[in-house]
Amino acid sequence: MTRTRRQLWPALFAALLAAGPAWAQRGGPAPPPQTARDAAPIDLVGDWTALVNEDWRHRMFTGQRGDYDLVPLNAEGQRLADAWTGEAPPPDGRCLMAYGAAGVMRLPTHLRIDWENDNTLRIDLDAGTQTRLFHFGDVDPPAEPTLQGHSVAEWEVYGGFSGRGAGVSLAQVPVGGNMRAETTHMLPGYYLKNGIPYSGDAHMTEFFVRLTEPNGDEYLLVQTYVDDPLYLTQHFVRTLTFKKLPDGSLWNPTPCTEY
Repeated sequence: MTRTRRQLWPALFAALLAAGPAWAQRGGPAPPPQTARDAAPIDLVGDWTALVNEDWRHRMFTGQRGDYDLVPLNAEGQRLADAWTGEAPPPDGRCLMAYGAAGVMRLPTHLRIDWENDNTLRIDLDAGTQTRLFHFGDVDPPAEPTLQGHSVAEWEVYGGFSGRGAGVSLAQVPVGGNMRAETTHMLPGYYLKNGIPYSGDAHMTEFFVRLTEPNGDEYLLVQTYVDDPLYLTQHFVRTLTFKKLPDGSLWNPTPCTEY
């Protein structure tokens, strides 16, 4: 081991101990675990608007029957999409099928993100007046599937200490990260308003990443992967972009009364 490394590791270890909680040094009881809100490496709270810069034609307008080239449907998925008539399903007390968890974020919509409680992040969408809840920790899924399904989230965090130089100058690397969410227990729905289906067995993984441009503009990227053993031949992958708004003046809840 070089002399520089022999100097670095004791100093790094001492710095990590110094940065640790006071109870560890005093031998006292452990503090309560951090809540998801306190542990968040990024702040998602605020109003956001969708930037429809991918699949514009399919997201801004209702496509024609059979226009499903962008989704890797298998034969059964294509059969169902080809059978779409543009009519609403029989009323059953819920919104229409394009407003479920695997489709609603693709609509031209605004998001309003806030904390429902210390361990549940809430995303309201004005398209269809929908609400998605993201649970951190062990939360039992609902007994029956729902339009928005059951979403379990976790923070993926990076950052920490770094050291450089023979003088062992330690600097705190800014902590960052993203939110990962897994959604199951969804009712069958549509990815897009022209009847492109996903089944109740679909599993959706989302990564929420916040970016800030040099001019101060803030963006939320939501990368979505859907696996569906009934209707897909492979992952259906898309990235959605939202821009941070200065206020909620564009918020305009609308009912989900059409495809």
